[in-house]
Order: sequence, then C-alpha cells, then structure tokens
Amino acid sequence: MKIQIVTVGKPKLDYAKQGFEEYFTRFSRLHTVRHTVIADKYAYDAGHIMEVTKGTVRVILEITGVEYTSEQLADFLQKRELESREVSFIIGGPEGLPQAVRDTADYRWSLGRLTLPHDLAMVVTLEALYRASTINAHLPYHK
Repeated sequence: MKIQIVTVGKPKLDYAKQGFEEYFTRFSRLHTVRHTVIADKYAYDAGHIMEVTKGTVRVILEITGVEYTSEQLADFLQKRELESREVSFIIGGPEGLPQAVRDTADYRWSLGRLTLPHDLAMVVTLEALYRASTINAHLPYHK
C-alpha cells in the first residue's frame, strides 16, 4: 500500500524527532511510505496542499473527525488498500488546515478530543498507523 504522510513542518522537539523517525522506519517496513513536508510559508495555502496530495485519498487529521480504535483503523486501512490508491494523511499546522483542504477531504480522522502539541500529533499519528498495520499483518506488536 502506498501512503503519504503530509505534515506542516517537521517535528522540532527532540522526543518528537526520535519518535517520528522510529515509527516512520517501522511503518515503512510494512508499506511504501513517503513523508512530504509542507514549508511553514505554505501552511495555509490550500492550493499547495491540494497539489501535493492530488490523485490520492485525502485523510485529514481534525479534532471533529471520526475517532477509531486500533482495530477500526486497521479495517479502515484494509479497505483503502483494496481501492489501490495512494492515501495521504494530512496533518495541518498549529492552526489546523485551510477550509478548502477540509472541504475536499475524503475522510476526517480524530486522534481524540484532546488538543495535542503539533509535534506530538505527528508521532501519535505514525504510531497509530503502524499499530493498525501490525494488526493487519498479524504481527505481535498490538496487545
């Protein structure tokens, strides 16, 4: 499965850099994954964000989106894999995503009702995707 992780900026805090790299490496063993970094100057440029996700299934991270258990997220990934299209998980900046990007999203995913620091949201997203993928691959990571 092809997956694109789109983030506004890169993790800046040491713990987040380490966590992001760790889970990106693990996740990349199970899928073809690429990380697209949106420069801060394009954080609210809907056209730019939509261009880098053109032709993909757009999943935006948004506090009002659907919350999934790990098993439900695994099911979501399996269904997207059957569609044979690249999936872009889009993590906006600290102020969220432009309305035009939100309006064109195929899916809205919430990590929960808590507001998370931007860096932590990147790590949690990758860990959740990795965990869901290990469920689908019948690996022992998920307990």
